[in-house]
Amino acid sequence: MSYYSINNRTKIVIKIFRVIDNFLNLVYGGYDMKEKQILKIGKLDFLWETDNPFLFCAHHKDAFPKGNDKQEVDAKQLSGRNIGNDFQIKDGFRMYHGDKVPGFPAHPHRGFETVTIVLEGFVDHTDGNGSTGRYGNGDVQWMTAGSGLQHAEMFPLVYKEKENPLDLFQIWLNLPKKSKFTDPYYKMLWAEDIPVIDVVDNSGKKSKVRLISGTFADVKSLTPSPDSWAANPDNHVGVELIQMEPGAIIKLPAVSETLSRNVYYYIGESIGIGETIIEVNHRAKLAGNEEITITNGAKVSYMLVLEGEPIQEPVVQYGPFVMNTQKEIQEAFIDFQKTEFGGWSFDRYDPVNSSGDSRFARYPDGRVEERGPFKS
Repeated sequence: MSYYSINNRTKIVIKIFRVIDNFLNLVYGGYDMKEKQILKIGKLDFLWETDNPFLFCAHHKDAFPKGNDKQEVDAKQLSGRNIGNDFQIKDGFRMYHGDKVPGFPAHPHRGFETVTIVLEGFVDHTDGNGSTGRYGNGDVQWMTAGSGLQHAEMFPLVYKEKENPLDLFQIWLNLPKKSKFTDPYYKMLWAEDIPVIDVVDNSGKKSKVRLISGTFADVKSLTPSPDSWAANPDNHVGVELIQMEPGAIIKLPAVSETLSRNVYYYIGESIGIGETIIEVNHRAKLAGNEEITITNGAKVSYMLVLEGEPIQEPVVQYGPFVMNTQKEIQEAFIDFQKTEFGGWSFDRYDPVNSSGDSRFARYPDGRVEERGPFKS
């Protein structure tokens, strides 16, 4: 028997559609810049504005409490919440679309990719192809929805003796028309395998770059999904996490006039780009054909960099479907109603794995990757 009734599950899927669609219809604040390196600055919230080829980036930061034997939130802490659609911070966390375990029960995607970077905490992955996994504490999952896939992303409270903080980015990366109906695919980029580049400036100050995608200082990232826009190096798709010690300087190279480039500054006090001071919790949209020098202020700073060549095609999006025409969006709804994109073979729509902080991935072809707890 399914954990959710079909009616409740349909309501959850519709809510997901509306949350995403409302975000995409927002007109962002921010201000345009006269300085040629900086095109725009805007404040960061839960959902971050991106530029083509990216669709958006969500920053999930929750102070989840101690878990129970089922890796759930204690029932007493669920009082006063809009269970099933809980996006308001209360007691330091949100339940999102989860009931007892926070997260996102089974929902569909078509026509794009998700890149999920977990800085702290854990995610349990389940999908309609039969894949399962648990990843976190520095791991990255790269998933291609392609022709259509259901998946669940739950945030298990693996620790009973201590709190379970979660800090992650989920980035939506578009697929070109030729790849929108590719077979669904996912792979893991395990934390211990991701390249880390140490950068030392002329004053001896240090920065670290965790390279999720692309090339930095002649170092190449792990390979993304094979049909990804990022798989072609000419598309210059870069996803980088940068940590800078106080006073450090780092340079982002000039790439091309058409490159989209954004720096999301989420921890620290201030950084300088040219003569402009940017305070923490701001996004800076930068020119792609300029070498960018970033000078850190008085505190350790952390930022996410997203860059890439735009996909020069129409983008039509409704909820978790991203296509090229309105007709294709309508067809996606019809296909999902008819096939559920291959269905769902699990006995609940919000599955979690056995307790513990070991990480693993089980793929549709039967392969299993097992990793123990990771300590950076």
